[in-house]
Amino acid sequence: MPRATLIASLALAMTAFNAGARDADEVVTSDRQNPTVSAAVRQAQAGLSEFLTLAAKPPANTRDFKVQVMVEDSNGIETFWIIHFRPIDRGFIGEVANEPRIVKSVSWGQQLRFNREQITDWGYLKNDRQVGSFTVCALFKEMPAEQVEFYRREHGFDC
Repeated sequence: MPRATLIASLALAMTAFNAGARDADEVVTSDRQNPTVSAAVRQAQAGLSEFLTLAAKPPANTRDFKVQVMVEDSNGIETFWIIHFRPIDRGFIGEVANEPRIVKSVSWGQQLRFNREQITDWGYLKNDRQVGSFTVCALFKEMPAEQVEFYRREHGFDC
């Protein structure tokens, strides 16, 4: 299997979920074998059961639950943020919330079936502050400081 690239659509990870509208999404790429990104995926997976329980019955001060899933086709591997997801027999289904850059078998707005093993990250808003989105926080280490500050200020990141 070729070395894969993690693609994070930052603007979508932070803003488009409640409106469902397409933003001019910013894309940051990182090698999946990047130790910081790998640690972020492990952190997300460690808290996945608690997140799924919370997402099934969200408290009043939470919203915009999303998961990031890894998809592979003949063109490569890419991660997608999935909104409006729900459990189904043998996995989950939800709406793809960012444009594909590598994988061509997926499209914006498509209902995508996926399993727990494909989930690489998750997130939601609690009191308008980001919870989770561990891979986005990991990618902040590769971004210019002023760009990171913008996302922290405008989109509620505390990482």
